Amino acid sequence: MDDGTLHSIGDLARRTGLTVKTVRFWSDRGIVVPTGRSAAGYRLYGARALARLELVRTLRDLGMDLATIRRVVERELTLPEVAAAHAEALAAQIRVLQLRRAVLTAVAERGSTPEEMDRLNRLAKLTEQERRRVIDGFLDAVLGGLTDPAVAGIRRTLTPELPDDPSPEQLRAWVELAELTQDEGFRTRLRAMARDLTARRPEGGDGLPRRDLVAVVRERIGPAVAAGVDPLSPGAEPFVASLTAGCAEALGTADDAVLRGRLPSLLTAADDPGRERYVALLATVNGWPAPGSAAPERDWSLRALAAPRAGTASPAP
Repeated sequence: MDDGTLHSIGDLARRTGLTVKTVRFWSDRGIVVPTGRSAAGYRLYGARALARLELVRTLRDLGMDLATIRRVVERELTLPEVAAAHAEALAAQIRVLQLRRAVLTAVAERGSTPEEMDRLNRLAKLTEQERRRVIDGFLDAVLGGLTDPAVAGIRRTLTPELPDDPSPEQLRAWVELAELTQDEGFRTRLRAMARDLTARRPEGGDGLPRRDLVAVVRERIGPAVAAGVDPLSPGAEPFVASLTAGCAEALGTADDAVLRGRLPSLLTAADDPGRERYVALLATVNGWPAPGSAAPERDWSLRALAAPRAGTASPAP
């Protein structure tokens, strides 16, 4: 309430917690206007100036520049308009800081060289279109030239989609994933795996994406591992049968005998640390549930498939 009391610059400073120098500066800039002057010529301010000073301090705390503040207090701009613009600007600044943090975290954790840090920094700052080109180049190198109708679906499941407002964890995962896609050795191994899988599928098909073999192994053999079933025991046979049925569906084949003979090599090829890391990073970037490691189920499967089953001859000594 305006009771007519006038305040000196020192009084305003005490009431607002600002320094005398700051109050004088804003007054000199015409943002806080004095009501009058004392007999000695000192500036005096009324209740309106005090309220405006409180607003100016709040806006400055929120990072607004003085030119914008002047337009707000003089009603040239509405506060909601200014707040929206500054919220958008802060969001952009936060994103930049998160990207920098992702790069520095990766450098600290991996002991990167200056050259590696520069590469990580460039990968982190890519635009959405540039990120798409990086991933398309990687997937072209891995899946290009394969005619299997399910390749398009496989490609979709391997594509990271960084959201517009990613979390720090998603940014860190994207930086690592993007660098992994540039590893020529990793590309070569994945391409060999893709060729091996599609070569074991009959011509034709419905064009639908097939399930990943590792996912089939986790689903069909997980209960056996959890229950402590010995892979060399007769009790393992129902799980092995379920595994081969699931893999036959994933590969588009019905030849159980041939499939059992080929599964060990297929599962061994799938046992690639880089591939497992890519899948984990992909899940983080896309906001999917963490896949976890399939190593226990894969090891169980390899032991079970290598064991002689009822009605089969034991290998010669």
